[in-house]
Amino acid sequence: MPARIFQPARTAMQSGTAKTRGWVLEFAPSSAREVDPLMGWTSSDDTQSQVRLRFDTREAAEDYAKAKGIAYDVTEPKPRKPNIRPRGYGENFATDRKGVWTH
Repeated sequence: MPARIFQPARTAMQSGTAKTRGWVLEFAPSSAREVDPLMGWTSSDDTQSQVRLRFDTREAAEDYAKAKGIAYDVTEPKPRKPNIRPRGYGENFATDRKGVWTH
Protein backbone atom coordinates (compact mmCIF):
# COMPACT_ATOMS: atom_id res chain seq x y z
CA MET A 1 0.00 0.00 0.00
CA PRO A 2 1.59 3.33 -1.01
CA ALA A 3 2.08 6.13 1.46
CA ARG A 4 2.48 9.87 1.06
CA ILE A 5 5.10 11.93 2.89
CA PHE A 6 4.36 15.65 3.02
CA GLN A 7 4.67 18.77 5.11
CA PRO A 8 1.16 19.88 6.14
CA ALA A 9 -0.08 23.32 5.16
CA ARG A 10 -1.64 25.64 7.67
CA THR A 11 -5.41 25.58 7.93
CA ALA A 12 -7.62 28.49 6.92
CA MET A 13 -8.26 29.18 10.61
CA GLN A 14 -4.56 29.67 11.40
CA SER A 15 -2.62 32.86 10.95
CA GLY A 16 0.63 31.37 12.21
CA THR A 17 2.71 28.37 11.23
CA ALA A 18 1.89 26.01 14.12
CA LYS A 19 2.00 22.29 13.26
CA THR A 20 3.46 22.97 9.81
CA ARG A 21 7.14 22.41 10.50
CA GLY A 22 7.04 18.63 10.84
CA TRP A 23 6.48 15.95 8.21
CA VAL A 24 3.56 13.51 7.99
CA LEU A 25 3.46 9.97 6.62
CA GLU A 26 -0.09 9.16 5.55
CA PHE A 27 -1.34 5.95 3.92
CA ALA A 28 -3.41 6.11 0.75
CA PRO A 29 -6.86 4.48 0.96
CA SER A 30 -6.85 0.95 -0.46
CA SER A 31 -10.61 0.76 -1.01
CA ALA A 32 -13.37 3.20 -1.81
CA ARG A 33 -15.71 4.49 0.88
CA GLU A 34 -19.24 3.09 0.92
CA VAL A 35 -22.48 4.82 1.87
CA ASP A 36 -24.64 3.11 4.49
CA PRO A 37 -28.16 2.88 3.00
CA LEU A 38 -29.94 3.26 6.35
CA MET A 39 -28.11 6.19 7.98
CA GLY A 40 -26.29 7.69 5.01
CA TRP A 41 -22.91 7.58 6.76
CA THR A 42 -19.78 6.77 4.82
CA SER A 43 -17.59 3.93 5.98
CA SER A 44 -14.60 1.93 4.87
CA ASP A 45 -12.98 -1.36 5.88
CA ASP A 46 -9.52 0.15 5.46
CA THR A 47 -8.05 1.01 8.87
CA GLN A 48 -4.67 2.13 7.50
CA SER A 49 -6.24 5.28 6.04
CA GLN A 50 -6.78 6.50 9.62
CA VAL A 51 -3.07 6.33 10.47
CA ARG A 52 -1.04 9.55 10.31
CA LEU A 53 2.53 9.39 11.60
CA ARG A 54 4.35 12.63 12.43
CA PHE A 55 8.12 13.10 12.12
CA ASP A 56 10.43 16.01 12.81
CA THR A 57 12.33 15.71 9.52
CA ARG A 58 11.72 14.38 6.04
CA GLU A 59 14.68 12.03 6.34
CA ALA A 60 13.21 10.45 9.47
CA ALA A 61 9.93 9.77 7.64
CA GLU A 62 11.76 8.27 4.67
CA ASP A 63 13.94 6.11 6.93
CA TYR A 64 10.84 4.79 8.71
CA ALA A 65 9.15 3.94 5.42
CA LYS A 66 12.27 2.17 4.13
CA ALA A 67 12.70 0.21 7.37
CA LYS A 68 9.07 -0.99 7.29
CA GLY A 69 9.09 -1.71 3.52
CA ILE A 70 6.46 0.90 2.70
CA ALA A 71 6.34 2.36 -0.81
CA TYR A 72 6.11 6.14 -0.56
CA ASP A 73 5.91 9.35 -2.56
CA VAL A 74 7.34 12.61 -1.25
CA THR A 75 5.41 15.83 -1.92
CA GLU A 76 7.62 18.90 -1.68
CA PRO A 77 6.05 21.88 0.12
CA LYS A 78 5.49 25.13 -1.71
CA PRO A 79 7.38 27.99 -0.04
CA ARG A 80 5.23 30.59 1.66
CA LYS A 81 5.69 34.17 0.58
CA PRO A 82 6.50 36.53 3.44
CA ASN A 83 3.65 38.79 4.47
CA ILE A 84 5.63 41.91 5.24
CA ARG A 85 4.07 45.25 4.40
CA PRO A 86 6.19 48.37 4.49
CA ARG A 87 4.83 50.91 6.95
CA GLY A 88 2.04 48.61 8.11
CA TYR A 89 -0.21 48.93 11.15
CA GLY A 90 2.62 48.40 13.63
CA GLU A 91 4.44 51.42 12.23
CA ASN A 92 1.67 53.68 13.54
CA PHE A 93 3.23 53.27 16.99
CA ALA A 94 6.88 53.45 15.95
CA THR A 95 9.17 55.71 17.96
CA ASP A 96 10.88 57.11 14.87
CA ARG A 97 7.62 58.45 13.39
CA LYS A 98 8.00 61.94 11.86
CA GLY A 99 4.43 63.22 12.18
CA VAL A 100 1.50 62.84 14.54
CA TRP A 101 -0.73 59.84 13.93
CA THR A 102 -4.44 60.70 13.96
CA HIS A 103 -7.60 59.38 12.40
